[in-house]
Amino acid sequence: MTHTPKLDTIEMRQVYANTLKELAAADERVIALEADLSSSMSTSRLKDELPKQYVNVGIMEANMMGLAAGMAVTGRKPFIHSFGQFLTRRAFDQVFVSLAYAKLHAVLVGSDAGVTAEHNGGTHMTFEDMGLMREIPNAKVYEASDATQFAYLLRKAYREGGVNYIRTIRKSAVKLYEEGESFEKAKVLREGKDITIVASGILVSESLKAADHLADKGIEATVIDMFSIKPLDVETLIHYAKQTGCVITAENHNVNGGLGSAVAEALGENYPVPLRRIGVREKFGQVGKTEYLKQFYGLTAKNIVHEASKLVKA
Repeated sequence: MTHTPKLDTIEMRQVYANTLKELAAADERVIALEADLSSSMSTSRLKDELPKQYVNVGIMEANMMGLAAGMAVTGRKPFIHSFGQFLTRRAFDQVFVSLAYAKLHAVLVGSDAGVTAEHNGGTHMTFEDMGLMREIPNAKVYEASDATQFAYLLRKAYREGGVNYIRTIRKSAVKLYEEGESFEKAKVLREGKDITIVASGILVSESLKAADHLADKGIEATVIDMFSIKPLDVETLIHYAKQTGCVITAENHNVNGGLGSAVAEALGENYPVPLRRIGVREKFGQVGKTEYLKQFYGLTAKNIVHEASKLVKA
């Protein structure tokens, strides 16, 4: 089935605020935690609408994890938001020890994923967050590709408990799914016999574009939205690796530690096939618009087509 990419009418930050409000209104144990970025994520209105279930701790991310741990111990269900680098790089020890090691429940939402941080610049541009979170035992790591999926993953994390990290952009994403779709296994958006493209986040729509260009070259590509980086849907991955014989991964993240690493590990242990990884390589972030940065770091449909064409011919 082919999906035609188009920009959604709702921003991902609005999805977060709306879903969080819905969950908090139905369950007084749900608490929204912010580190002075509520206006950036549209959660500032929760302060007035649900004042007893909203806490802005200020610019103290590590302290926010400790506060969340204390709330979780008392049976509350904290939703913790900040930009991805602040939740992971800055507060990693507190996430690891205070939340995960203690086997507590928390939903961490890291926004401004990768190049979508734009003018916030290099210090705010996280290319390593999924790699860090994958290292935490029993933590779940997701990257939301569109608004419908994001809302589903927030509810899923709320239901299932444990430490969940959901990576997202803040503004509008390409609409890929209709309301009512479920996201328990990887989503196969297009099927082809020549190569499998496994993508996450904003690189899913780029992969669909690439598949169209590859079709013009006579190359039929399968496109998989691997929104769950941990646990990885190994069954779906291996099925299509066997069917096509080669795989490309595409992510708005470092090629090491994230989706590319997860897929390489799964293939290496189960069904080795030729593999190429599209992602950031040995570079820090920088200031720029998303489209420029995608080109600079090689995160475009053109890059996917180039690598896929070489891989199929190899």
